[in-house]
Amino acid sequence: MKLTWYGHSAFKIDIDGASILIDPFLSGNPAFPESLSVDEVSEGVTHLVLTHGHDDHIGDSIEILKKTGAQLTANFEICMWANRQGVENINPMNSGGLVNTGPFKIALTKAEHSSSKQSDGEAIYLGNPHGVIIEVPGQKVLYHMGDTDIFSDMALINEIYRPKIGLVPIGDRFTMGGKVAAMACKRFFDFDTIVPCHYGTFQIIDQTADIFVDALGAERDKVQVLKSGYGYQI
Repeated sequence: MKLTWYGHSAFKIDIDGASILIDPFLSGNPAFPESLSVDEVSEGVTHLVLTHGHDDHIGDSIEILKKTGAQLTANFEICMWANRQGVENINPMNSGGLVNTGPFKIALTKAEHSSSKQSDGEAIYLGNPHGVIIEVPGQKVLYHMGDTDIFSDMALINEIYRPKIGLVPIGDRFTMGGKVAAMACKRFFDFDTIVPCHYGTFQIIDQTADIFVDALGAERDKVQVLKSGYGYQI
């Protein structure tokens, strides 16, 4: 499994038989490498997953989906909205299910956040926010938390799915801050690899992962602070 971060909450997961793009906020993302383009990132993408409807997560999704024909997995409301924008290959879900796509299985989990898209100065409701579980045969389970605060049902997510790779929002204000995110990782999960995200993009959120790493204490060795645009083999 190859994991590439593109800043904020945008990740690509390359596995045998699939290339999965999550929350592709690329255009307008201050942390997206200037040396890359949306076309380069989206080349070969087979699946696109959206955790919720905010603009800094939907990003370039519609353009990418139309160009590549990739399958969109998201909550029902987002999939129906995307379908109205001309996206045909949709895989609508909600929390509680586990769908087999062939190369991997995917589930949506609860997240403590909101979900809407700004349009002409008004917010379009786009269903519940979610985290994402990705199960690849023979590999460690990955959990992209989406945008979320800490919540006690994280213990159930761990019990049900046993994720070993955690993509964790740490930027504060709109998600967990570093100390609370570290608490969530230590109290509810047994991750082998922890990748912080949702920081360093906008000035009103934390600019580094330092608070998070320090708060992990003895578990700080599990953290991989990725450089935007660079892949990491897990």
